[in-house]
Amino acid sequence: MARPDLSFEPLGEQESSLTDKVMNRVRAAVVSGVMQPGELYSVYQLAETLGVSRSPVRDAMLRLEEAGLVRFERNRGFRVIQPRPEDIAEIFALRLALEVPSAKRAALLRSDELLVDLRHEIALMVDATVTDDEARFSQHDQRFHELIIEVSGNQRIRDVVNRLRTSTRILGASTAGVDRTLVDIAEEHNPIVEAIGRGDGGAAAAAMHAHLCRTGRLLVQQNVKKLGLDLDGDEVWERITSYY
Repeated sequence: MARPDLSFEPLGEQESSLTDKVMNRVRAAVVSGVMQPGELYSVYQLAETLGVSRSPVRDAMLRLEEAGLVRFERNRGFRVIQPRPEDIAEIFALRLALEVPSAKRAALLRSDELLVDLRHEIALMVDATVTDDEARFSQHDQRFHELIIEVSGNQRIRDVVNRLRTSTRILGASTAGVDRTLVDIAEEHNPIVEAIGRGDGGAAAAAMHAHLCRTGRLLVQQNVKKLGLDLDGDEVWERITSYY
């Protein structure tokens, strides 16, 4: 059987994180149309084309499978899966279930140190907006959310949420520069910190809920538009997240 053509530039073994580089290359290839949903691809072919060993390619594909972007077929290879609006809504439903009560608990267990750290992360987010550095912005955004979760001492929740965030990133979903600026996103974190500082658990939970819902709803609407689906993005969002 003829193998589909893959026109990639070799990565080179000197790359700092080959697994991440492979994931980014595959995701970009899906967006550009070089790799087509439904087509069968080989890990061996991809490794050969990128000029790396099979190990980082296999690791990258497993992470992409976890994110819902590819599906492995036993002894055959993998197929690219087109993410659906429902996939994004499901990721955010899980985040709502975990991060909203975490914000409430953070308000009840707050400390001066936590508030200083949270405000510092927001300041670093704002600083990243000066150069429009979305990658650095995302790092401090993630750390902000980690700090809130870590108050409870539950590392499993932190790890799950970080994997969910990675899944969203792998799917190529971002509202920055499309529906709102990085500055807008940074400012959405302020009400969360203010409520935690007051020790108001209900307000902290509500602010976190509002922040996650705004992001998730916009991402679902973007996905509907991108795929040209005859769907109401708001209906998809409400159907999947209304219990959270």
